[in-house]
Amino acid sequence: MLIEVKVPQLSESVAEATLVRWHKKVGEAVSRDENLIDIETDKVVLETPAPDAGVLVAIIKQDGASVTSGELIAQIDTDAKASAAVPAAAPAAAPAAAPAAVAAATTSAAASGPASPAARKIMDERGLSAGDVQGTGRGGRITKPDAAGAPQPAAPAPAVPSAAVARPAPTAAQSAAAAPALPQPPVPVRLEELLADRPQQRVPMSRLRARVAERLLQSQAQNAILTTFNEVNMGPLMELRKKYAEKFEKTHGVKLGFMSFFVKAALQALRKFPVLNASVDGNDIVYHGFFDIGIAVGSPRGLVVPILRDADQMSFADIEQKIAEFGQKAKDGKLSIEELTGGTFSISNGGVFGSMLSTPIINPPQSAILGIHATKERPVVENGQIVIRPINYLAMSYDHRIIDGREAVLGLVTMKEALEDPARLLFDV
Repeated sequence: MLIEVKVPQLSESVAEATLVRWHKKVGEAVSRDENLIDIETDKVVLETPAPDAGVLVAIIKQDGASVTSGELIAQIDTDAKASAAVPAAAPAAAPAAAPAAVAAATTSAAASGPASPAARKIMDERGLSAGDVQGTGRGGRITKPDAAGAPQPAAPAPAVPSAAVARPAPTAAQSAAAAPALPQPPVPVRLEELLADRPQQRVPMSRLRARVAERLLQSQAQNAILTTFNEVNMGPLMELRKKYAEKFEKTHGVKLGFMSFFVKAALQALRKFPVLNASVDGNDIVYHGFFDIGIAVGSPRGLVVPILRDADQMSFADIEQKIAEFGQKAKDGKLSIEELTGGTFSISNGGVFGSMLSTPIINPPQSAILGIHATKERPVVENGQIVIRPINYLAMSYDHRIIDGREAVLGLVTMKEALEDPARLLFDV
């Protein structure tokens, strides 16, 4: 019996998806619930399990094809056996080139010598043969600069008829008055010619990266983005973390990182200045009565922003465990659409890659985002004295259409004060 394999139901916000890679070939046996192919949307990569055991007898859609919800992509025969299955049809061989065309190409190549395509084009335009140009490339290969810089060959002298009347030679004055020969104009070089001999690789964007690019351009086009900065002395927080890191890990089974402190500090600012947690909907400002914090995570497919739902109700351990889970899922491509949907405020940590300062781009429809950077020891002035402190530069980008500089600056100051005095996070002051 033939069983149809169809694209799983996609999210309402996802119009189509891309078939990434078939894990089975036509003629191979498959087990029930075995993953047949990965399907990439602009948010996640979905697995497509086999609906029943049997033999994969037909692949309707190949790798890279665009598909929609419920579209037929393969067939499984539950009664067939792998050894009796018909193998996949080999692609049709390209028609052989005509002998005359092959001979012409061979003759042309021999006449031109070991020259690059760009160089050969210039040689043809200037009437040069391979013997007229000294190749400086590997193995004597003629490069574009070789062809462009080679001297122009002298034109053959016209034949003089035997009956022609001899003319007197020009005088010295006449020779001096003769017009000088005009220099050869430079040969125009197009970009494709310049890159013809240089290695390149062209690959299509993944759906995720194309979607991220689209949203970032949308954000910059539709939001009045402004960024405010501040610096944080991380010394007190680092001491607190060092003191309790070992006990925290033994108690909760997860390492105590800095991100949970940044999330807690951001929550204080969002409570104090609710517009930082708001979004724009047409001519309305939507103030959210909940705090869903997006945490930007790098993955092999690109940047993803999974959401900490109701982050204000989570403990330090809950936050650290969820972030660790997000990181592993992003690495494995296992994040669900639900985990990537929504969010009222985002945090991006470029410091893990060594970034010192940046201006993060708002993740629409949110109106603000916090950027964290690498902590470095820097000289600062305290009480009139120059001292060395571990400093982290914070950056908060915000939509100036609804957030004024006052709320943005004071919101970032609230985060700074909470991080420099971590006791504020315990007592929510």
